[in-house]
Amino acid sequence: MKKILLLTAISGSLLAGCYSTQVNMSMGNMRLITSGADAQSVMDYANKVCKDDYYVGASFISKAGKEYRFKCVRAEENEVLIPIPGTTISTEAK
Repeated sequence: MKKILLLTAISGSLLAGCYSTQVNMSMGNMRLITSGADAQSVMDYANKVCKDDYYVGASFISKAGKEYRFKCVRAEENEVLIPIPGTTISTEAK
């Protein structure tokens, strides 16, 4: 019994160090992402989410606490993808 309690306590503390990232809202081309991860990880995640929805990538709009707002951009919109300040958007070979 003590071993089970010890394993539960250790695994719980290890999981507390992991960051959770999730899309809270998806309306049209707008995405609200809540995350405690570093900005570059959030930018990469936002790009992946937008590309999975057949967009070119994510353009950063604003940040409030742990909430990041993005706009997914299509190729024909001729918009520039704006990264979170201090991050980059990785380019993929076509």
